[in-house]
Amino acid sequence: MRTPVSWSRSQAGRLSPERRRSDLERLASEPFDVVVVGGGATGAGAALDAASRGLRTALVEARDLAAGTSSRSSKLVHGGLRYLEQLELGLVREALTERGLLAGTLAPHLVRPVPFLLPLKGVWERAYYGAGVAAYDVLATALGPRSGRGGLPWHRHLSRSGALQAFPDLDQGVHGAIRYYDAQVDDARLVVALARTAASLGAAVVPSAQAVGFGREDGRITGVEVLDVETGVQRFVKARTVVCAAGVWSDELARTLPERPGLAVQASKGVHLVLPGSAIEGSAGIISRTKWSVLFIIPWDGHWLIGTTDTEWRLDPAHPAASASDVAYLLQQASEVLGRRLDVSQVEGVYAGLRPLLRGETEETSKLSREHAVFEPEPGLFFVAGGKLTTYRIMAKDAIDAAAVSLGPEVPESGTRLLPLLGADGFASYWGARERIAARSGLALPVVEHLLRRHGNLAPQLLRMVAEQPQLGRPLARGEHYLRAEVVYAARAEGALHLDDILTRRLRLSIETFDRGTRAAEDAASLAGAVLGWDEARQALEVETYVHRVAAERRSQQQPDDDAAETARLAAVDLRRLARLRPIG
Repeated sequence: MRTPVSWSRSQAGRLSPERRRSDLERLASEPFDVVVVGGGATGAGAALDAASRGLRTALVEARDLAAGTSSRSSKLVHGGLRYLEQLELGLVREALTERGLLAGTLAPHLVRPVPFLLPLKGVWERAYYGAGVAAYDVLATALGPRSGRGGLPWHRHLSRSGALQAFPDLDQGVHGAIRYYDAQVDDARLVVALARTAASLGAAVVPSAQAVGFGREDGRITGVEVLDVETGVQRFVKARTVVCAAGVWSDELARTLPERPGLAVQASKGVHLVLPGSAIEGSAGIISRTKWSVLFIIPWDGHWLIGTTDTEWRLDPAHPAASASDVAYLLQQASEVLGRRLDVSQVEGVYAGLRPLLRGETEETSKLSREHAVFEPEPGLFFVAGGKLTTYRIMAKDAIDAAAVSLGPEVPESGTRLLPLLGADGFASYWGARERIAARSGLALPVVEHLLRRHGNLAPQLLRMVAEQPQLGRPLARGEHYLRAEVVYAARAEGALHLDDILTRRLRLSIETFDRGTRAAEDAASLAGAVLGWDEARQALEVETYVHRVAAERRSQQQPDDDAAETARLAAVDLRRLARLRPIG
């Protein structure tokens, strides 16, 4: 067993308010080897990759860590079974390798197996899909014990009665099913873990810091103009190379360049619904092909996720909005698979994310889609785009490999394949001792399990907080499993700067409760405000803004189309946009 992460390393990875101020000073005074623009999975992964190679590294993110696509996914780490059907074996092999690494080594506290059923309508489907799932398992097994399977069981064929026993709410007309396993992940927490691990290795990690331009000298990039969104102060960050991992914002950054790159990013909107666990009776996920997309019905920590749509989005990338037609479409598709009617009254939460699909501006690049690419439009400036959450590490490695060519032959190769994220080391031992931990802490076993699955071997830090201040051991809102300590920890150690950061991404109350976190908002603002230095007026502003944002999203989900939904959603005030006009700190 590996030695659990040291206290000093976890402390070095604390993204506290004081650390942000210190890192802002570093941006203004230090030259960096690599500045990464974008705080999603790929950007945070690139910062970690660069820092782990000993490069002087900075990460800047215009909003919050994982504020975009990386907190709005299907929350799956999967090999892409449907890509196997398209004979994209290289993509499947790559994704299966990363699935195994994440589940087994890199983030076992955040990644866990999830069973899926493929409902079958006849004998030919059993033969066709059975061959595909068998190939999927064989390919994963061939990758070896440290990657690929990651401890996941083999697939199994189920009869009609076996399928209905596993999933009583499945359509009674089903002929049987194939059960196979993939993995799921808390996507936003994965990004926080990546960023904190990069910080523990010396990277400057600064959320609410927007790249607004690039510096050049003798035809080469020399750095980035960065705006502190919280104060309005702008500073120039010197860098030998710049890596843009901005996802659907890549085109916006590319428009600042003298010449357009040969590739562009097209946003595709994916909408997901969250329903309570009581809404559907089943013990596995469901995957089914629809006329327009693939339908997932996925068990998710006492809830169900239903997704996803796949429609073009050409409106504001910061706030993709789900419309009433999106919600109705998903409920209808799920109802047809389940053989029972789901309705909008059962929906706890709705979220919409944008997939960054590559599209070519030349004939040579027009076929790219879910694959990723790294390109260098100017010397010293690199864009990485495309891909999917599962393969973030490969995308990050490829981007830093490209930057390393500019930095010189002394840059070592990537070692992130063997680098556990903060919270991962010794997780199996902590999990095995969870009953003893619960007994010593005085907390219920489910509470300890909840903390371990979210924080891994860092959970004792929260338990110490509860021991010192017992009131932090109470649930944030009645009937919920998030502790008040988690709000304080989010502000103290995880880089959260606003109430929305906490309730939407560090916790998931904005999608996992019918009130969407509004009931907990005042208590959370008070707890976070004590760490972040908010006075009563600022706390009230944070609560008011959050409540208005929830109301605007509800209105958007009642609109008939994307244009009307976006208009309703944009009626809400964005504190980060407001801060650009006048500091609110």
